[in-house]
Amino acid sequence: MTLRLLAGLLVIAATPLGAQGDVAARLAGRVSPEVAALVRQLAVDAAARGLPVDPLVQKAIEGGAKGVPADRVASAVRGVAGQLDAAAGALREGGMTPPDTEAIAAGAFALNAGLRGQDVADLARRSGDTYGVAATLRVAGTLAALGVPAAEIVALISETIRAGRRPADLLALPGRVQAEMARGATPAQAAAGLARAAAARGNPNPPHPSPDPPGQSRPKNPHHP
Repeated sequence: MTLRLLAGLLVIAATPLGAQGDVAARLAGRVSPEVAALVRQLAVDAAARGLPVDPLVQKAIEGGAKGVPADRVASAVRGVAGQLDAAAGALREGGMTPPDTEAIAAGAFALNAGLRGQDVADLARRSGDTYGVAATLRVAGTLAALGVPAAEIVALISETIRAGRRPADLLALPGRVQAEMARGATPAQAAAGLARAAAARGNPNPPHPSPDPPGQSRPKNPHHP
């Protein structure tokens, strides 16, 4: 995956969601009437439950632009609706009540990329105000899109946060993982190595072996006096 595509993923996931706009006007001429009707119905239901509408519209427009058959576009839009609902539930489990639409959209992006609801809940719980739930989940989703397994994603982001790194360092993680992959590391190896480095920075004084108890010494190496 190129850096340009990687940046594109982040931009898509970070699209502002405050202004939902006129769904019918945005879809006019870009999707079939059947798909437009479905999206309008799902959008009304989503808005009533505090879920973002924009991802539904974007998925429909994407399918229409690619010439995907209407039934498959409809299925994809329903899938997005389900992911938004699942993301909202995971965020509530992670202590975000009520979750905002930007965080829900980012959570759905992460779920679509391969993370589990529990991963989303864990990351939301750990992100705090300093990093922001939405930004953390966008990074997680982008790492998943690069092929990093969920366990390594959670570990890398958690260690980065625990080490007190700047928000900019968190946002830089996908690029750093990709740089390690360019050197020959697998996605899992790249993320694990960066997590270890973050853990070391967060613990500048690692424990040393305890001294021998009084009156007791370690056995000497027979090969050395």
